[in-house]
Amino acid sequence: MSVEFYGSQLAGIMAAMHGIIIRMARAADAGEIAGIYAPYVTDTAITFDEAAADAAAMSRKIRAILATHPFLVAQLGQRVVGYAYASEFRPRASFRWAVEVTVYVSREHHRRGIGRALYDVLLPMLSRQGFVSAYAVITLPGLASVALHEKFGFTRAGVLQAAGFKLGTWHDVGYWQRQLNEPTTNPREPAPPMDVNLVP
Repeated sequence: MSVEFYGSQLAGIMAAMHGIIIRMARAADAGEIAGIYAPYVTDTAITFDEAAADAAAMSRKIRAILATHPFLVAQLGQRVVGYAYASEFRPRASFRWAVEVTVYVSREHHRRGIGRALYDVLLPMLSRQGFVSAYAVITLPGLASVALHEKFGFTRAGVLQAAGFKLGTWHDVGYWQRQLNEPTTNPREPAPPMDVNLVP
């Protein structure tokens, strides 16, 4: 039972799961990632997107995110079965030490610890990059997502009531937060993701 974590220099480390590889996303993964995301768009209010991204749009998103933040995939055999990434929390410059984190797992691979495996790599990597705060935005009640984030030390920060209308219903949105590094009066600039190994 093992998970292989491959960093930017393909340095591997083993941990506890069935042959899952956690690695940086590539543009070639865009089709599979879009396929994982699409049912969440069309069938749920977990995301407020109303049109699923195609492979070309997802490829552009992967490239844009990887310029500044990690975008990871979980691979089982030859298939991508989940992904997680961080992105800027807000576009204004003073927010650059804060990130929003996102994780999705293919429906047929739920409850196998894949989301946990992705966050086991993503959150420490963000800390090593120098980010200070991570935020998760969860459509409520979102019990599974709340449980996952609280397992990783996120705490509830607040709720926006009736924040979005989708599938015929208004939905509340909750914010969860976690500190990645101690805030200081002289924070270092976050390092690019490719300058930081996936594992120390």
